[in-house]
Amino acid sequence: MNKSGDFIAGMVIGGLIGAAIGILYAPKSGKETREDLGRKADELLTKAKEEYEIAVEKSRKIYDETVQRLKNMEKTAKDKVEEVEETIDAYAEQGKETILGGKNRLKKAIEAGVEAFKEEQGKAL
Repeated sequence: MNKSGDFIAGMVIGGLIGAAIGILYAPKSGKETREDLGRKADELLTKAKEEYEIAVEKSRKIYDETVQRLKNMEKTAKDKVEEVEETIDAYAEQGKETILGGKNRLKKAIEAGVEAFKEEQGKAL
């Protein structure tokens, strides 16, 4: 939008300079010169309004595209977060099962050791 603003400012300043030079070198009466100035001012104003509308429309289009891209990025990020959460949950469940399995094996091993110790004690008596 800054480039469009610079262009419009340049166009207005250029038009004013052109009008001033035209007034200085015009072989017309005061009334004719004022009418010419009025017409030129109207033309410049019309062109400036047209350029402004074009710049506004371009800005609106860029804004809409940016908002859409951000929405798409947000959706992608949410999908990735859900995917990571599911993976973490699966690993946590596997870890839990592994720990429980190891605990049960350890418990059985301890029980077997206690039984073996009792049998050995019974033989020694």
